[in-house]
Amino acid sequence: MKKTIVVSAVNLYNGGTLQVLKDCLNSLSIHQANDYNIVAIIHKKELLPKYDNIELIEFPKSRKHYVLRCYYEYFVFHNLSKKIKPYLWLSLHDMSPRVKANRQAVYMHNPSPFYKFSLKDLVYAPTYAFFSLFYKYAYKTNIHANKYLIVQQGWLRDGFSKMFHFNKQRIIVAPIDHNESSMQVVPEKKTQEHSFNFFYPAYPRVFKNFEIICNAVEILENKGVKGFNVILTMDGKENGYSKSIRKKYSHLNGIKFVGILRPDDVADTYKKTDCLLFPSKLETWGLPISEFLSTDRPMIIANVPYAHETSAGARKVAFFNPNNANELADKMEKVLNTNYSIFQSVDKIKYAYPSAENWERLFDLLLQ
Repeated sequence: MKKTIVVSAVNLYNGGTLQVLKDCLNSLSIHQANDYNIVAIIHKKELLPKYDNIELIEFPKSRKHYVLRCYYEYFVFHNLSKKIKPYLWLSLHDMSPRVKANRQAVYMHNPSPFYKFSLKDLVYAPTYAFFSLFYKYAYKTNIHANKYLIVQQGWLRDGFSKMFHFNKQRIIVAPIDHNESSMQVVPEKKTQEHSFNFFYPAYPRVFKNFEIICNAVEILENKGVKGFNVILTMDGKENGYSKSIRKKYSHLNGIKFVGILRPDDVADTYKKTDCLLFPSKLETWGLPISEFLSTDRPMIIANVPYAHETSAGARKVAFFNPNNANELADKMEKVLNTNYSIFQSVDKIKYAYPSAENWERLFDLLLQ
């Protein structure tokens, strides 16, 4: 009789986390479905392709209220697990449910317990500030029921191990598979009429640090520097934070507020981009860095742990203090003047055991 693998993902419904679920189920369908029964607990079936060898159980009300989400995690799933009797229960969304299983694991997406809040964060994103503080306790609840924790980077393994007193030998580093998850972008050739394009693709949240770019552009324009555009994927309509940025910096000629872009439009903009900017203070990964790698063009990115790991293998990277607009402006001016001495290559990383370069290897570790 086949053993059963349960993948719990009722809180994943869009963006990068939904892609993580799709990649996970695709791998299970190909590599494990012959030997195991696969059950996926999801938000809505319509979000996923149909699998002949995976049973989908949907909970469409799971995102209506956080209290309801907790009810599912700690009560409904407990009863469901007693019926299914899984060998492995894998939770793909941070919380460690109360279930009956031979072994349990949780994929930890959210790095917010490590974020240092400022007054600005409390003004423009009080809800995010509250949930970031709460997330530490959400993570902590029942965390030691897991045989393994799964993270995307080594600094998260170190951080969560220290925060929750969890053995590093039971925290698997599973970086994004660049071959599966990253765009392969062929940059367009420059012409004489071509303005120098900087690009920062991100949704406007306070930790994304859009204002440091705007401050740097203001410094450059006050010095009389011209001939460049900075493309920002916001237009001021997304939330209070973006509205404040647009209002404060709309006078700057070099900034182009283009709004949220579809993935195809992001890829097209990468082709026209001469230098990527990525000043975000906190990320689980920082996918635009990975996506831009294939262009082999310069990147100016925040000097914080996630960025060093995500840019591993890149040949033209300049790191800067994400709180220092003058430093960013200086590096932007240097690249505008074709001074590439500030850029360096970033060594590839070989993670200590346990680590997994793809989903197939990850499930080998979880099931061994």
